[in-house]
Amino acid sequence: MLFPVLRSTNNWLDNSFNDFFNDGWLAKARATAPSVNVKENEHEYEVEVAAPGMTKDDFHLNISDEGCLVINMEHKSDQKDENKEGHYLRREFSYTSFRQALTLPDDVQTEQIQAKVENGVLRVVLPRKAEEQKVQRKIEVV
Repeated sequence: MLFPVLRSTNNWLDNSFNDFFNDGWLAKARATAPSVNVKENEHEYEVEVAAPGMTKDDFHLNISDEGCLVINMEHKSDQKDENKEGHYLRREFSYTSFRQALTLPDDVQTEQIQAKVENGVLRVVLPRKAEEQKVQRKIEVV
């Protein structure tokens, strides 16, 4: 046979899109948790969470009954295209959800914790309690 057999299909576009999107060509966005940094100095601990595109309304922080700092992040995004000339072959909606619980050290002043979102980073400052002065003294046995 000189000519290959051509297969006729009505859904060639669907197959092409499905092959492209399902074969790992595109990594799923937000499939992993955001990066978290924890720093400390003599006065405080600082937790940084990478959160590009997030606002303060996307975050909910609390201290759990177990003494953990719980960071919840939830962001919904609807990418709308107002082009009335055609119809969607594929449309992506974005939803990001993240929850991280960090056990707090005993020397954190939980009532003084502050959080702020700036330049795509959630920054949580955990002030440390002043170090107690250890007093050495001789105890007389009577």
